[in-house]
Amino acid sequence: MRREEWKIIGAKATELFVREWQPDVQRARAVVCIVHGIGEHGDRYGHVASSMTEAGFAVIALDLHGHGRSSGKRGHIHSLGAAASDAALIIEAAEDRHPGVPVFLYGHSMGGNVALSCALRYKPQIRGLILTSPWLRLAFKPNPAVEWIGRKLARVMPALQQSTGLNPADLYRPGYPAAAPIADPLCHTKITLRTYTEIAAGGEWALSHSDLLHVPLLLMHGTSDRITSFEASRQLAESLGGQCRFAVSEGGYHELHNDSDGEKTIAGIINWIELQL
Repeated sequence: MRREEWKIIGAKATELFVREWQPDVQRARAVVCIVHGIGEHGDRYGHVASSMTEAGFAVIALDLHGHGRSSGKRGHIHSLGAAASDAALIIEAAEDRHPGVPVFLYGHSMGGNVALSCALRYKPQIRGLILTSPWLRLAFKPNPAVEWIGRKLARVMPALQQSTGLNPADLYRPGYPAAAPIADPLCHTKITLRTYTEIAAGGEWALSHSDLLHVPLLLMHGTSDRITSFEASRQLAESLGGQCRFAVSEGGYHELHNDSDGEKTIAGIINWIELQL
């Protein structure tokens, strides 16, 4: 497996960090573009990339604005549309770097919302879409009064940071050694008011506009996810019918690729890509 990294200019002139893992073959069979979740970054998917490059796939992952080694206030995105357009940029990079090779877009958690929005709004030339534990709705209901105040404040103080309140124990069950350490200095527990309101509204919009999806979807979610809503994923899957392969992980937590059945999850993604090829 070979690795390259570079920077691109994204929406609102932000500087975005991108890396690519390449298989040890002359020509990749597919390219998988990864969009990470809130508070993390693309290098937390290095073990996913390792398995995918063994299958002959190249993997490109960016750090969203406000995350990892990209610029911006931690946990802040300018808008869902801006984040979706940044996801479209790495698809363009995949097409430029691997002409004629099928491209897949893969988003996790908040990145699942961004990736779905990218597919629905921009209709990029991808062979398929992969979503794991997408943040379409949260698994819990925020305090209505606090949420109302937050929406009001977001209009005048959009970059105000709050703690995500995420409990590391809710991310994944122990047992799969490839999971990144929670002490990762590039990870954080920040989210701004605008990020929250944009992602929350974007999830509802995506659920009501799922008919715009133009490609096959692999949707994976664990039944014991305490962070994002399994039922919202079920609703998305039912709205798409045969266009969607809904892979349910019984007892699975939020980060299925790091969960105790992580190896099985990654293998399932690879097998689904193989079917699309």
